[in-house]
Amino acid sequence: MRLLHTSDWHLGRSFHRVSMLDAQAAFLGHLAATVRERDVDAVVVSGDVYDRAVPPLAAVELFDDALHRLAGLGVPTVMISGNHDSARRLGVGAGLIDRAGIHLRTEPAACATPVVLADAHGDVAFYGLPYLEPALVKDAFGVEKAGHEQVLAAAMDRVRADLATRPRSTRSVVLAHAFVTGGEASDSERDITVGGVAAVPAGVFDGVDYAALGHLHGCQTITERVRYSGSPLPYSFSEAAHRKSVWIVDLDADGSVTAERVDCPVPRPLARLRGALQDLLADPALDPHREAWVEATLTDPVRPADPMARLTERFPHTLSLVFDPERAPDDPDVSYARRLAGRDDQQIAEDFVAHVRGAGPDAHERDVLRAAFDAARLEELDDLGESAHEVTR
Repeated sequence: MRLLHTSDWHLGRSFHRVSMLDAQAAFLGHLAATVRERDVDAVVVSGDVYDRAVPPLAAVELFDDALHRLAGLGVPTVMISGNHDSARRLGVGAGLIDRAGIHLRTEPAACATPVVLADAHGDVAFYGLPYLEPALVKDAFGVEKAGHEQVLAAAMDRVRADLATRPRSTRSVVLAHAFVTGGEASDSERDITVGGVAAVPAGVFDGVDYAALGHLHGCQTITERVRYSGSPLPYSFSEAAHRKSVWIVDLDADGSVTAERVDCPVPRPLARLRGALQDLLADPALDPHREAWVEATLTDPVRPADPMARLTERFPHTLSLVFDPERAPDDPDVSYARRLAGRDDQQIAEDFVAHVRGAGPDAHERDVLRAAFDAARLEELDDLGESAHEVTR
C-alpha cells in the first residue's frame, strides 16, 4: 500500500504578516496532483490542519476544497487533530464525511478504533491518535501522572491490544501528533511542555509498522518506521534550511517500509543574513537573495539610520530586522535577548528568583513554578470548553 504522509498545514497562518493563503492553496493543489500522479492509495494528515482553534473563513474554504479534491480522487484520507486545532470543531460532521472516504479522528477515546483499508496483500489498520493534552485525558487513560509519555504510552497500549485481536497479516499505521525524542524543533511550533518534559521516546511506537508523526516542522526520520513529514511551508526563519516535502511511503506485504520525499512548492526561499548594514548592502555574494524573504541581523555597534528602508532597496522582501551588536562577552550592554537565548520559561523564572533573592528556588518551589507554567499554558488551549468529560465523551 502506498501512503502519502503530510502534516502541519496550519491553514490561515501568515509568515511575518505576509498572507500564506495563496501558498497554502498551491500546496493543496500540489498534494492532489501528487496523489493522482504517484498512484497513492491513502493519505495521512498528522494534525495541525488549522493554525488556530477558530480559523478564518478563507482557511475553512481551503480545507473544504482539499476535502472535495481528495474525495473526488477516490483516495481514502485519515486525518487527526493537532495541538493548534480545536478537536471538537475539526471533528464536526466526521460521521458523514467518513462516508466520502475522509476519516477524521479527533476523539482520544477512539484511538484504538482503526480505519481499516485493504490492498492486494490484506488489511492495513490506521490508528488515529489526536493530540493528547495530558491534563485532559489522563483520567480517561487511567494514568496517574499527567505527562506526554504516560498518556501516549497508554494510548499505544490500547492500539496494540486491538491489533492483537486482528489477523497476524494485518499491517498497521499510527498517526500521532507529539514531540518525539530525537526530533529537531524550530521556532514555529507551539510549546507543549508539561511538567518540564515535552518529548516522548520513539520506542512508545514499537509494535506498529509505521508511525506518521506531526508537530515538528522539519521533515525528519527518527527511525525507519517513525517519521515526521514536517510542514509543507515555512512558518519561521528558523526553517530557512528546511527542505519542505511530503513522504511517499510504500508499505509492503510483510510490513517493511520504504520512503521517498517529494518536494513541495515554495513561494519564496528564506535567507538569514548577518553582518554590518553597509556590508549587507554592498556584498555581491548576496545577490542571489534579492527575491528571498529575508531576516537581517545587523551587527553594527551603533544602530544605523533607517536600516529597514535601506535594506528593502536591495532586498525588497525583507521581513525581519534584528539588532545584535558585536560586543565583548563581558560588556554590560549585552542584549537581554542574548542572555535568555536557549532558556525555557522555567529556567528564566528560576534565574529571576536567584537574582532577586540571592539563592535559587528549592525543589518544592521549582515544583510550584512548574505547576504555574503548566496551568498558564493550559489556559491558552484553543478550546477551553473541552473538559476531560467532553474530550472522552
